[in-house]
Amino acid sequence: MEQYQPDRLSPAQEAAVRRSFRNGRAALSRRSLLRASAGGALTVGGLGALSGCGIPAAGNTQGGVSAEDHSKEEKSVNFSNWTEYMDVDESGREHPTLDAFTRRTGIKVKYTEDINDNTEFFGKIKPQMAAGQDTGRDIIVLTDWLAARLIRLGWVQKLDPSNLPNAFANLSPQFRSPDWDPGRAYSYPWQGIAAVIAYNKKALDGVEVKTLSDLLDNPKLKGRVGLLTEMRDTMGLTLLDMGKEPEKFTADDYDAGIARIQKAVDKGQIRRFTGNDYTSDISKGDFAACVAWAGDVVQLKADNPDIDFLIPDSGYMMSSDNLMIPNKARHKENAERLIDYYFEPQAAAELAAYINFVCPVDGVKDELAKIDDDAANNPLIIPDKAMQAKSRAFRSLSSKEETEFEEKFAKLTGA
Repeated sequence: MEQYQPDRLSPAQEAAVRRSFRNGRAALSRRSLLRASAGGALTVGGLGALSGCGIPAAGNTQGGVSAEDHSKEEKSVNFSNWTEYMDVDESGREHPTLDAFTRRTGIKVKYTEDINDNTEFFGKIKPQMAAGQDTGRDIIVLTDWLAARLIRLGWVQKLDPSNLPNAFANLSPQFRSPDWDPGRAYSYPWQGIAAVIAYNKKALDGVEVKTLSDLLDNPKLKGRVGLLTEMRDTMGLTLLDMGKEPEKFTADDYDAGIARIQKAVDKGQIRRFTGNDYTSDISKGDFAACVAWAGDVVQLKADNPDIDFLIPDSGYMMSSDNLMIPNKARHKENAERLIDYYFEPQAAAELAAYINFVCPVDGVKDELAKIDDDAANNPLIIPDKAMQAKSRAFRSLSSKEETEFEEKFAKLTGA
């Protein structure tokens, strides 16, 4: 178990956090990625979350620490999630899948949309978790890099496989064994987040695009290409394009990738690095092509017939937001039953039809087709086996690597 260390963020890491909170994935509205989320400016709690702010080391806090489980006598579960990341009815007040779970099990779900940003949320729960106290939450949803950190710190509980038969059986192969949680002992994915290449057919005007190299090298696209400010997505796709494996790359590989993009920057190929505000650029044709998130592309294609996407033969980047049970949660078994429920094809289909992210549940396509045939046949929501095989993940980084890599990427993007 990693002991909590109140290290300061490097200037580059602080810049990365600010970028993410302002216009990166941290700013995404989970239902419509074309709108800003409830987040505003970076708060003291946000930067303090990863830099310590006087919180002592975890000391004798141990991983997998549970309070006495009150699931049998307290038929409830407290679920904290991102904003607009759950299905709602036409009134906008009820969540049909959660209501169906309660009717079946008698377990009432207190559902709270209190996660606007990974770092900000970590700041909320850090004092209690470092002190070995109950956060008042039975389920939290964190993006993979922060989920990995909580596992290393020993701040989340190991899951009981006997309460998760659907999750074990129906988890899509591409999400089964991330390097930060082999075999999914501590987490299960809520939704997948794919980074692909989007393009505007009208703006391309006949220029052929098949790879990231086409974006970086074709002089006909000079000044009309966009890359993401999210380091793992942009650098992961670059490494793949160079024949490197984002799960195994070396520091030298990373430096070569930085140099590869720097060359494109120096010759004016890159118009700008963006967060999710690229949606306006690609829609208007200011970008002919860009690195984009699949959830955006689903909506963009629905609104503009000129927008489409491609998956390079080298592969695409996939990350995930993950369901976890923090230490001292009062209702661990109830939480596991809720996690398992969302790996039933019908519940997963209802959720996918509403939020349009990559569904991590196998066998959901037929159920989704009953609700929305277009969504069921959209590979950005239900990847087929060929697309699943091209899914790649960015490897976990040490604290030293995180600092060094973010500094180099910040210099590249001009942050």
